[in-house]
Amino acid sequence: MSIKTSQHIGEQLKKYRMQQGMTQAALAQAAGTNINYYAKLERGISVPSLAMLEKLVVALKVRSSDVLPF
Repeated sequence: MSIKTSQHIGEQLKKYRMQQGMTQAALAQAAGTNINYYAKLERGISVPSLAMLEKLVVALKVRSSDVLPF
């Protein structure tokens, strides 16, 4: 996956997390992941697996199409 795509996903995750009034720690816990890993997702350093992306969008109450650039 391109750097541009991973950065877009991270930006969208952050946007929706902040709209929900959640901290990174709260979203990481809701998705069943580590806060350090989640922070890397927001910064676009890591790319979530499909399973993790599903957990994140469910926790954020958004659709995957809201987060993905395609």
